[in-house]
Amino acid sequence: MKNISVMISEREVDERINEMAMQINEDYAGKEVHLICILKGSIFFTCELAKRITVPVTIDFMAVSSYGGGTESSGTVKIRKDLDEPIAGKDVIVIEDIIDSGRTLSNLLELLQTRNPKSIRLCTLLDKPSRRVVEVPVDYTGFSIPDKFVVGYGLDFDQNYRNLPYIGVVEL
Repeated sequence: MKNISVMISEREVDERINEMAMQINEDYAGKEVHLICILKGSIFFTCELAKRITVPVTIDFMAVSSYGGGTESSGTVKIRKDLDEPIAGKDVIVIEDIIDSGRTLSNLLELLQTRNPKSIRLCTLLDKPSRRVVEVPVDYTGFSIPDKFVVGYGLDFDQNYRNLPYIGVVEL
């Protein structure tokens, strides 16, 4: 068991997701939105956000990686699970748990654009702008955080701690 301190409380996460959903409801009033959950880390955030969106919602899932065997993103996107449905003509929001270097997301957004969505936006629970190597257009951000190793709300340390209801910092 690692020592984990609370960075963002469960209540703060809950309130911010409500605010983000209200903004999405406003931005997509009269439309249907198609959420793409990036597995595994985004599943908790996607579910909570989707429950609070009042416009019609469809959801699909992708599993992508760009780390290979190391801890530094290579930026080359490897699709481990592709979408089940086409996104052509849809208003799409890609849901991420955390944006770090931006390499993977930049390449993923380029790939998704080739599939002709009507629009594509990016939503993340956490953003680490100090780690950005490639700029990506983030439309909805939950929290900007410092460069700390965080877990909870879907984020893991060696597949553990995803189920924490808050964002915690792993004290290494």
